[in-house]
Amino acid sequence: MMNQQTKKAVKEWSESLAGLGPILTGEDTVTPMSEVRDAYTRMLAKNPAPAPAGVGFTEVDMGGVPGTLVTPENLKTDAIVMYIHGGAYIVGESAGYHGIGGNYASMLGARVYMPDYRLAPEYPFPTPVTDTVRAYEWLIEQGFDASKIVLAGESAGGAMVVTVMVAARNKGLPLPAGGVAISPWANLEHTGVSMTNREGLDPLNTKAGLDFLARTFLGDALPNHPMASPVFADVTGLPPVLVQIGENELMLTDAMRLATHLGDNRVRVNLEVWPGMFHAWHFFSTLQPEAVQALESSVAFIEKALRDAAK
Repeated sequence: MMNQQTKKAVKEWSESLAGLGPILTGEDTVTPMSEVRDAYTRMLAKNPAPAPAGVGFTEVDMGGVPGTLVTPENLKTDAIVMYIHGGAYIVGESAGYHGIGGNYASMLGARVYMPDYRLAPEYPFPTPVTDTVRAYEWLIEQGFDASKIVLAGESAGGAMVVTVMVAARNKGLPLPAGGVAISPWANLEHTGVSMTNREGLDPLNTKAGLDFLARTFLGDALPNHPMASPVFADVTGLPPVLVQIGENELMLTDAMRLATHLGDNRVRVNLEVWPGMFHAWHFFSTLQPEAVQALESSVAFIEKALRDAAK
């Protein structure tokens, strides 16, 4: 369960986006979207996800998609992680994700690439997805062996872990060794029962808020579009996927549905439901023991996926 420090930090995280709704609805015509996004990035960078010691950050161009390369001092492998940030496809950038990106780099001894896809509403669906697919394609073009690449991401980025694999397969690109989908926003129809029975337990999301954010991202697209909601995608032939979800999340049932959908289509899938945990609790590695434990579990999955892909 959340300790008091975590509860305070989660409250700050939730309140950091209080100004987003009025801007998106047009109620606030004065504050630029960039101001809200910059404040969100600053909040994430210091709390809950400060960067760990022993990692460096470099700006990179991932085939026309800006991004960040995270390099650990103790580099142990030529395998890489492409980490896809969340933020409802509307906020978020790699500068705010130095904590989780740095943790993966340090724990794996591997380089981590974090693409900065363009954001809605200025760039609605499918632009965030196509940008992220382009970043993966760029990694392949640089000569990285796909069997030494693992995708990871949270929330919208967790959904894109699967979506990017589907798009890569459809384009004839080689597929990565595996993927880690943390608190995936996997079904924009929001039909899972947890959207109702976890209302009020989830400290970061409400169903009305998620419905509004989904519509902002989708533009004219339907919420069951397979490239927006991977529970509706053809996932045959994908590599192993780990789905990690907090039991208090509104997204719980739909994340479980994603895992079932993968398994039904003969994709090897691990599902971890963490009792009492909240959306993307991995960020709170300096405050919450379960965050470190979940990171360690995902690192073990990544290392096994890489070993299996090398056979």
